[in-house]
Amino acid sequence: MIVDPYAPIFVISVAAQLAGMHPQTLRQYDRLGIVMPNRAPGRARRYSQHDVNMLREVQRLSQLGVSLEGIRRIMQLENQVDVLQAKVAELSEQLQAATAEMHSRPPRPSSRVFAAGLTGDDIVALARGQRPRPRSQAVVIWRPRP
Repeated sequence: MIVDPYAPIFVISVAAQLAGMHPQTLRQYDRLGIVMPNRAPGRARRYSQHDVNMLREVQRLSQLGVSLEGIRRIMQLENQVDVLQAKVAELSEQLQAATAEMHSRPPRPSSRVFAAGLTGDDIVALARGQRPRPRSQAVVIWRPRP
């Protein structure tokens, strides 16, 4: 049986014992927004294994001399990194699916063609079968800086 590391299963006394801290320390960390457990009905705190691991990390950082505000900021940034990594993984999966779908379909002709302008300095968008117009009439997509 696999236990969800985010399942709120530990009461504060058990979480404090697992983290090697006093329960009052856990309450202080909750008030400061460093480690905020879930709440059971009746507002009782319930800690997950993930929360206990975070408490251990807080203790390690504190022993290294990092202030509580510094620890709070570090934990906040680590949470942001986790969220961003999950988003990158999600977008990578979407990209792989889109790429696989694109390669499974037969190629379709594009309705737009890009060509050099009449002077050769500009890149213009053309409809298929159209020739570049004089510079004054062309829709310029890109022009090099002088």
